[in-house]
Amino acid sequence: MKKRFLALALSMSMALLACGGQKASTETTAAESKAESATAKETAAEESKAEGSADFDALVAEAKGQTVNFYGWGGDDRLNQWLDGYYAEYLKKNYDITLNRVPMGIEDILAQLSAEKEAGAKESDIDMIWINGENFKTAKESDFLYGPFTQNLPNFKNLVNQDDPETNKDFAYPIEGYEAPYGKAQMVFYGDKTKGDFPKNTEELLAYAKAHPGQITYPALPDFTGSAFVRNVIYDIVGVEPFQTVKEDKEAVKELVQPAMDYLKELNPYLWKEGKTYPEKEPTMRNMVADGELIMGMTYSAYLVSNSIADGSFSNNMQTFIWDKGTIGNTNYIAISKNAKHNAAAQVAINAMLSEDVQLNRYETLKTIPVLDNSKLSKEVQEKFAKVDLGEGVLEQSVLLDKRLPEMPAGLVPIIEEIWQEEVAGK
Repeated sequence: MKKRFLALALSMSMALLACGGQKASTETTAAESKAESATAKETAAEESKAEGSADFDALVAEAKGQTVNFYGWGGDDRLNQWLDGYYAEYLKKNYDITLNRVPMGIEDILAQLSAEKEAGAKESDIDMIWINGENFKTAKESDFLYGPFTQNLPNFKNLVNQDDPETNKDFAYPIEGYEAPYGKAQMVFYGDKTKGDFPKNTEELLAYAKAHPGQITYPALPDFTGSAFVRNVIYDIVGVEPFQTVKEDKEAVKELVQPAMDYLKELNPYLWKEGKTYPEKEPTMRNMVADGELIMGMTYSAYLVSNSIADGSFSNNMQTFIWDKGTIGNTNYIAISKNAKHNAAAQVAINAMLSEDVQLNRYETLKTIPVLDNSKLSKEVQEKFAKVDLGEGVLEQSVLLDKRLPEMPAGLVPIIEEIWQEEVAGK
């Protein structure tokens, strides 16, 4: 490449010397130089792409025959079946990689990585990690993760929107190539449409709770969904912008969220068990809705209702709704542990997760919002995504994305959860 650019520079210099003061010659030379420059850029891009392909081909060769350990929360049966079925078969068929899914809570995953680092372990059984938000921030700052690696993945470079804020930041925390998008999530509410109009904001939610005392609740923080519900309440009452710049100081945050904490205390007496206790986890609340003990719930799975109607868990009276000001959306990601024993297999498996085929099948089977940039897909694939039947009781993806609110910075989340415990829980 250096020789090529040197020759190009020399030819341009000679052309300038030869042209003297003749305007026509100067214009011709300028046009030729521009064309040569464009050709040089195209050649450089092609060589860079070829080099990237060669690098990835080397990863594919190294990964062949490996078993990749995928650690993450195992509480979603539908997702578990998809991972153990379609995704595992895809990896085996296309790359001769065996998927070993290891169900483990993220707190335990971080604890294991911490213990391995403390012991000076050179290799870890933890290869891929399902992660996001404050847990990613903790893992990255603790030097538990391998990276940057996303620049090695052809599907990440070619199919993911590089300008999407969620490609570059996770809960406002810089990703810097240390995790790749897995699926998009968005908080939605769902309820029994025979019980009257759904609340469109926090004010209407309070009135709804008063009209149906004891039939509404939310999971106890720090449950992921319960915590997101509280942040949505804060956004609806206080607004979004103040939380993008507030410093991670408990007193500053407390002063900012106090109106929302006061609201949640006012809501408590009308909740299940009068707000003296809460379901421990989101699945518990979901089962209470399914059993008719509650008439409303909330979830980060935008298409939970259609899946639950399809499998008989919910009646077809259940309907998804969101608030007028919108609801928080985020992306969940896959990271690689710093000392992953099967690093090559992990990178190849993550690239496969970002393929058109896999993302389309996830959308069809799990109704997970895809992470691919639709404009980067072929027309044929775009049509396949458009034809996916989302089922009953859900909102179109365009409606959700139009009402999508940004996550708060990761460092604010544990502060808010602590304030909730002190100000609201059981009060």
